Amino acid sequence: MDTKAATMMLAALCAFAGAGLVQAQVAPSTINAPGPAKVVPGVAPAASASSLPPTTTTSPGTPIDRIVAIVNGDLILDSDVDQELRLEALEPYDNPEREGSRDQAVNRLINRALILQQVKLQNDEPIPADEVEKELDGLRKNIPECKRYDCATKAGWDAFLAKQGFTEQSLQGLWAQRMQVLDYIEQRFKMGIRITPQEIQDYYTKTMLPEYAAQHVAAPKLDTLSERIQEVLLSQHVTALLDDWLKSLRAQGSIVVMHPGEVAP
Repeated sequence: MDTKAATMMLAALCAFAGAGLVQAQVAPSTINAPGPAKVVPGVAPAASASSLPPTTTTSPGTPIDRIVAIVNGDLILDSDVDQELRLEALEPYDNPEREGSRDQAVNRLINRALILQQVKLQNDEPIPADEVEKELDGLRKNIPECKRYDCATKAGWDAFLAKQGFTEQSLQGLWAQRMQVLDYIEQRFKMGIRITPQEIQDYYTKTMLPEYAAQHVAAPKLDTLSERIQEVLLSQHVTALLDDWLKSLRAQGSIVVMHPGEVAP
């Protein structure tokens, strides 16, 4: 990966933060025949999917988590959806098309699980820890709200993350997973796409400047952000290709979306 300080995060904004990636709704029933169980990093093992009710408990009347979706045997839990919504606070460049609803978050998690399953099949190497750290260092410098917390300091960064319900260690794991997904997408789809200087200027003027103004903080200059903006625009161009691919993965796999009160198959 190259020039990655915050660029992968910006790509995530388009690919996984609700920017229109795949908006197809999944019915609350099994799609196609159940496929073989696979394990997605950070998601509960599929072996227990058939035996767990939508909400698991440690003792009667003490709910822990609810299954909201099963993707080729891998579980997506209610707590995963909460976490996905909290991660939106770590996206410095807001997208007007993003929808922060739980349904959209579930949809993004399903897409991500499908891609992670493909990543595992490819036996890709994990993202090195120093690259993850570099990404997060760039993130700290570009989140508008971070300026209020002085995220350049460890105490300020820890305080900001605590407000969002994360620790530095937990965020590193989540961000490494996102970087793995985005690296796979880049390698598969991005080659041959070119972004013009005018497209970069328009995005800076029409999207980024209003966001910083809304946060009442000074925006970085265009020349310091042009490479990062290019990553966003590349991701937008890739979306159409990625959309078709994800539709194919959905059609070939088994996806069940659970609603409150439904029993896991």
